[in-house]
Amino acid sequence: MSKSNFKDWPNMAKSLNPAVGELKRSSPGPMQAFSEMGKAALEPGALDTKTKELIALAISVAVRCDPCVTYHSSAAQRQGATREEVAEAMGVAVYMGAGPSAMYAAQALEAFDQWDEKAKG
Repeated sequence: MSKSNFKDWPNMAKSLNPAVGELKRSSPGPMQAFSEMGKAALEPGALDTKTKELIALAISVAVRCDPCVTYHSSAAQRQGATREEVAEAMGVAVYMGAGPSAMYAAQALEAFDQWDEKAKG
C-alpha cells in the first residue's frame, strides 16, 4: 500500500507515452531496434522476466531515471514481483548508488505501491 504520494507514477507514464510515441514515429529505426533489444533482454533464460525487471528497476534508481522507475516498477508488478522483492532490490540499488540512490529507492517503492494499488482497483 502506498505510504506516500511524492509523485503520481502511473500518471507520469500516461503523460509521457505520447512523447515516446512521437519519438518512435520520428526515429523509427533506432526506436524499433531499442524495442527489440528490450524484448530480447527481458526474455526468460537463466533469469526469469520478473528478476530482470527487478534488476532494471534497481538500475533505474542507480541512474536516477524517473520514467525508467515508473515503467519498470509497473512491469515488475505485472510480472508478479512482491513489495518485499522490490524493497530488497532497492537495497542493492542503494548499496550501489549511495545517498542519491536511497532517495530514488524510496520513490521506486512508492511507484510500485501505486501501480499495485491501481492493478488491484
